[in-house]
Amino acid sequence: MAKIGETQYIWKDGAFIDWKDANVHVLAHSVQFGSAVFEGIRCYATPKGPAIFRLREHLKRMLNSCKIYRMPVPYSLDELVEANRALVRKNGIDACYLRPMVIRGYGAAGMVPFDSPVEVYLPCWPWGAYLGADALEKGVDACVASWNRVAPNTIPAIAKIAGNYLSGQLIKMEALQNGFDEAIALGPDGMVSEGSGQNVFVVDGGVLYTPPIDGTLLPGITRSSVLAIAEDLGLKHVVQPLAREVLYTCDELFVCGTASEITPVRSVDRLPVGDGKVGPVTRALQTRFLDIVNGRTEDTHGWLTFVR
Repeated sequence: MAKIGETQYIWKDGAFIDWKDANVHVLAHSVQFGSAVFEGIRCYATPKGPAIFRLREHLKRMLNSCKIYRMPVPYSLDELVEANRALVRKNGIDACYLRPMVIRGYGAAGMVPFDSPVEVYLPCWPWGAYLGADALEKGVDACVASWNRVAPNTIPAIAKIAGNYLSGQLIKMEALQNGFDEAIALGPDGMVSEGSGQNVFVVDGGVLYTPPIDGTLLPGITRSSVLAIAEDLGLKHVVQPLAREVLYTCDELFVCGTASEITPVRSVDRLPVGDGKVGPVTRALQTRFLDIVNGRTEDTHGWLTFVR
């Protein structure tokens, strides 16, 4: 797995600080209790300069997550958009991964967080293909996790908060230790939910399917992009519950997310998906997505925010 590659500056509460100075206390509430909201956003090098993919949508989701957890953010959406653009310019990089974070700092001794200040950090660093250099081209091998995703009305699955990713860690570590690249988790009802940090799509009979936003999975920004691209390409797409066995019998399968982009899955539990190769629908969606984010085709949806 990739390690973080340092850049020079991090934006903290309205000012740029050196990377090495972006520290929190060991007793910060977020360290003790996982009360840190975050986003993952990619910035791509395009012929027109660096462009951040769906920046406003990501930041809106971050603010919504903060609202759910009663974390007042003293910056508007527009201010955060401009701060992220300025961060990429300040660090002088063309392609990177941005990790906006809102944390609860040092103060509260117990679980109730209100005596801990809300702090906003915007870091970025270079990051290549999340699942490996060959993953986008050749696909990955996945398994069905033994760990289920959370039940609705236990913790809010639509909030992108650090504590939710304890589930993803268990799912991912189990997969790696058992010789797989990734895992797909089921919900508490036994239906397909999501990967360790990605949404799931299957193709069967030329139709694209994905599970609904049912309280067990994150409503991914890339997920909604895939559905929009499917509409552009005239592909029939259906949002409906999916049984586990569909993962074994479908023609094509892929996972998607900011880090993973659109990554084909070539096998599940060592059973080949289709013929074990990347299918035509997956390739068409992936190609259109990568062409848009890299500025090789017209961005008809207005998804790119240019840094300069």
